[in-house]
Amino acid sequence: MKASDLMVSCLENEGVEYVFGIIGKEVIDLGDSLSASEKITYIPVRHEQGAAFMADVYGRISGKPGVCLATLGPGATNLVTGIASANLDHSPVIAITGQKALKDQHKHSHQYIDIQEVYKPVTKWSILIKAANTIPEVIRKSFRTAVEEKPGAVLIELPEDIAAENVTTGPLAVSGLPKSVPVSESLRSAAQVINQSQKPFIIIGNEVIRQNAVIEVLAFIEQLGSPVATSFMAKGILPKDHPQNFYTFGFMEKDYVLRGFEEADLLIVIGFDVIEKLPSEWNMKKVPVLHLSATAADVDEYYPVLAELVGNLKATLPLLPTQPKHWQPSGRLKQRIEESYSIIEKASGDLNLTIEEILHVLEKIQTDETILISDVGSHKVAIARTYQPKHANQMIISNGFASMGISIPGAIGAKLAAPEKTVICITGDGGALMNFAELETAKRLGLSFVIILLNNSMLKLEVDTMEKKFGDSYGVTFTNPNFVHLAESFGARGVRATTIAEFEGMLVEAMSLKSEVVLIETMIQ
Repeated sequence: MKASDLMVSCLENEGVEYVFGIIGKEVIDLGDSLSASEKITYIPVRHEQGAAFMADVYGRISGKPGVCLATLGPGATNLVTGIASANLDHSPVIAITGQKALKDQHKHSHQYIDIQEVYKPVTKWSILIKAANTIPEVIRKSFRTAVEEKPGAVLIELPEDIAAENVTTGPLAVSGLPKSVPVSESLRSAAQVINQSQKPFIIIGNEVIRQNAVIEVLAFIEQLGSPVATSFMAKGILPKDHPQNFYTFGFMEKDYVLRGFEEADLLIVIGFDVIEKLPSEWNMKKVPVLHLSATAADVDEYYPVLAELVGNLKATLPLLPTQPKHWQPSGRLKQRIEESYSIIEKASGDLNLTIEEILHVLEKIQTDETILISDVGSHKVAIARTYQPKHANQMIISNGFASMGISIPGAIGAKLAAPEKTVICITGDGGALMNFAELETAKRLGLSFVIILLNNSMLKLEVDTMEKKFGDSYGVTFTNPNFVHLAESFGARGVRATTIAEFEGMLVEAMSLKSEVVLIETMIQ
């Protein structure tokens, strides 16, 4: 068989279900091999960035690496934003790109750039295949690297001459990652640090979700009895009504949870990714830290580690004996957070649409099977503050690279990873138009999900920031198309809500449809 057949066989061996991409001349052999696969569905997209975002969110929801494909040159560079997003958000993704034949890479060739060098800052590993018989090793290492903590993106370059070579080798056996736990001495030291504290505060990050340790962390929280806060990407681990839930931290302003951190004498940090928020921005008083993660703590002046437990969180947490440390931050902090973040809905006679009212309706209507995908903008901040998902990994938010344009392609990736779940994406008008063409992809695949489009003809986060700093804003407003008609031109259903009552009725109907993409446009300020 030819090398491209071997690569597809290796992808099948890794359990790949979908490859998202755009085929160009330098990957036509791989496209031909994918066409013969009975296990992998190739999904042509409208832009390579969309392919990367689909693979990113598919990887987050499924826990398996998402795979995307592009040709050399502009195809490969178009993937970069989505790959960088996956890497900084620690989502497992494999990017496969074509490349010029090895004999042409030493000279100036049409569309040739050194893709490995381009991708090095945005991947965990990047590799150019130089011999066809190395493909099984490259694929196995790539998938293993992508899922190892901290997960991320891997680039594989396949030159067109290598893809067409004949080979006789086959895939390597797939083996799981080892799950290590800290030594007894480290566990005793950590327990001693907790027992000597009077006011520990628990901080939960997205690694808890990635390592499937939600049950174990909840048991630890119940045992300790101390207050808890989560990062943006870890929302849903703790039920909304849990008495120890102090909700979310990581905001640029009004980050009231930090007052609880400052009152604590120990921060128990479990699976937190510093890419979401540097310690200097949430531990200004340098409160001592107990660090729990699969990876060692970063060296940071504002992250003073007293003890460290490095190992698989699911296996480690049950081994950590602790004494109860019940306490509550002073000053009605929990109630103040609920009021400031609009977490508790208040009766209002205001008929105008606001993002908070939209989120309250969504939270009321959501089921145990609802996944929310947030785009990036001022609404992302509101979602992180106000919206409370029912379960972990059911609110997908990009908080590492934080790229606009992720929500619509992300909804496609989410629906393919979890076809039985209801998928809703919320996007501003700016982010929506970045990858709106992927509605055609969704309709072609026969998928169903809901797009809530917030139309205010501006980049509101930038408007607000500039007005606070300069008293005015510049270069951050624009005009929009008729989004309802635009959605309909792609074969989707488009509706426009002008009141919260209209919005609720439209959302209920949209969520009941099993074979429609529905766009609900809302005019907000």
